Amino acid sequence: MAGVQLQRETLSCSICLDLLKGPWTLTCGHSFCMNCIKNHWDTEDVKRIYSCPQCRKIFTPRPILMKNVMLADLVEELKKTRLHAAPAHHCYAGAEDVACDFCTGRKLKALKSCLVCLASYCEEHLQPHHQSPAFKKHRLVEPSKNLQENICPRHDKMMDLFCRTDQQCICSHCSVHEHKDHDTVSAAAERTHKQRDLDLSREEVQQRLRDRDRDVKVLQQERKTLTLSADKAMKDTDESFTEMMGLLKIRSSDMKQQIRSKLETEVRRVTDAEKKLQQEITELKKREAELKQLSLTQDHNQFLLNYRSLSALSPSTHTSINVRPLRHFEDVRAAVAEDRDQLQDFLIETWTDVSLAVAEVDVLLTEPEPKTRAGFFRYSQEIKLDPNTANTQLLLSEGNRKVTVMIAAVYCPHHTDRFTGYRQVLSEESLTERCYWEVERTGIGGLFVAVTYKNISRSGSDECVFGFNDKSWALVCEQNRCRFVHNRIWTVVSGVTVSRVGVYLDHRAGLLSFYRVSDTMTLLHRVQTTFTQPLYAGVGLNNLLGDTAEFCKLK
Repeated sequence: MAGVQLQRETLSCSICLDLLKGPWTLTCGHSFCMNCIKNHWDTEDVKRIYSCPQCRKIFTPRPILMKNVMLADLVEELKKTRLHAAPAHHCYAGAEDVACDFCTGRKLKALKSCLVCLASYCEEHLQPHHQSPAFKKHRLVEPSKNLQENICPRHDKMMDLFCRTDQQCICSHCSVHEHKDHDTVSAAAERTHKQRDLDLSREEVQQRLRDRDRDVKVLQQERKTLTLSADKAMKDTDESFTEMMGLLKIRSSDMKQQIRSKLETEVRRVTDAEKKLQQEITELKKREAELKQLSLTQDHNQFLLNYRSLSALSPSTHTSINVRPLRHFEDVRAAVAEDRDQLQDFLIETWTDVSLAVAEVDVLLTEPEPKTRAGFFRYSQEIKLDPNTANTQLLLSEGNRKVTVMIAAVYCPHHTDRFTGYRQVLSEESLTERCYWEVERTGIGGLFVAVTYKNISRSGSDECVFGFNDKSWALVCEQNRCRFVHNRIWTVVSGVTVSRVGVYLDHRAGLLSFYRVSDTMTLLHRVQTTFTQPLYAGVGLNNLLGDTAEFCKLK
């Protein structure tokens, strides 16, 4: 085998490090692949001085070379032995690779590192770990250059414990001397604890990324809508002014200029906001990649060392994006059309109205969504349920604010608004302004917290289920997770149990947000759309006897 390896190295090109292909031999005695030496000399054509890549001997002019037939034959014979293509695990270790600690001479890349032996092995030298029972309990991880950092510098022993008091890895001797009476656990146990914190941090980053991605899409769509609205406003304005006398041409030009100026200002605001979001997204993705890389570290000590050096996730300075999809340049067009037939009054009295209409175009709302529960309370809405819509297995109580699943049907007179196939109920009041309410659940069955148009189906197939159509939006709270559904499209939004849900609705802005209510408000899901009809609050319960949902009284 050593002879074969030596022959392979002898018949390898020092430029590409592979077996010679169509070998050319220089007068200095060194041989190279035909394409390799041609490419090398092509780069030296400018200087008109040609050198041997191995010994640096100079040739002037560029030599005319012939194929080395003997070397070519030897290469072909070597290929026939099927040793010409070394497996990937026999690749030699480079400067950035982890080398096998047991290879002599030129070392191969390590395939695994052993946390017990504190050594790295290529595939050949790794075999005893796979074959011998003596190595059965050894822990193999991806190749690591930092194995020696697992050794205690004071006692020269493996650091397989973690001192929570001092927040550092220690060995067994440390635990009975320097760290006596400290809170110590195994490195594996601490890794499990820290991994949970890391997973929560990743979940927070991912949630913020999803929020920012949604906000970016809202801004991109709003920019298109804003531009289309401005174009239509300019077109309608131009037509109105064209019907007027020539005196109004000056006013028409002025009007269009104001619109263009306002459009530029609003588009710039939207673009600037989008740029900031993209920058934060880039930083969050970079942070997520770092957290993911750390999460995949198999070496507990390396994980804990790197985890300790993690900087805290900087708080977001971004506020939620809110838009007014119905307020663009329509007021401008309406003001011009209304005043078209009153030329003298328009010129003398109402020109200011048109200018003000342009100035009022404001895509990004100046009053953002509240951040605290107290802030949401400003828009609290008392919700009462409509008995005429309640499924017969739902019992209403507490002034029609609470609903309970019953084992037998509750007697109710027939009504066309009643849900007959699913345990659902709607509110009496329609919701058309900014409002907030909370729903608290008991039991372990699924709870649908929804808003819907009134013309949702009440019977028949599952088309009437909240979220299973384009008329309703629902947050589904289950025992260990929450999901959002609209038009049968599901989105997992949380992996924890939610007992109280806060719902914030800004009908005019097309904004719907669901929150997990606790000491702080945790956003679960946000919808940005255009509501075309009044909305109604709704709840649905699975068939678990005694489960309840109550619309809470808010102070």
